Amino acid sequence: MQSAPQSNAPKGELTLRTLAMPRDVNTNGDIFGGWVLSQMDMAAGIVASARAQGRVATVAIDAMKFIRPVKVGDVLCIYVHIARIGRTSMAMEIEAWVLRNRQDQREKVTEAVFTFVAIDEAGKPRVVPQA
Repeated sequence: MQSAPQSNAPKGELTLRTLAMPRDVNTNGDIFGGWVLSQMDMAAGIVASARAQGRVATVAIDAMKFIRPVKVGDVLCIYVHIARIGRTSMAMEIEAWVLRNRQDQREKVTEAVFTFVAIDEAGKPRVVPQA
């Protein structure tokens, strides 16, 4: 994987932390990208649901970049920042960082922008309440 410049501090609020386990590896022995993506979606959904004060649905994932692999034993930390709030939708900037070998040294492994829409009980878009 190609190295990318990164800041030393994650952007956003730490929303989810989990341990990468052997059951989550791909054929190369690294953690499967889909598993990382699902952790990011869960974290962003927590923040979006709280901000929307109800149900939300993921409608888009933009600008997904895998920067470094995640290894078995890494602690995956997902940070979420609300970048934009529209009438019915919200854009979330998500960064995934790891703590290698459960140490204090952090490395950014991926980032993306997720878009969520607030929905009602029938699954139709609804207005996101003002803060």
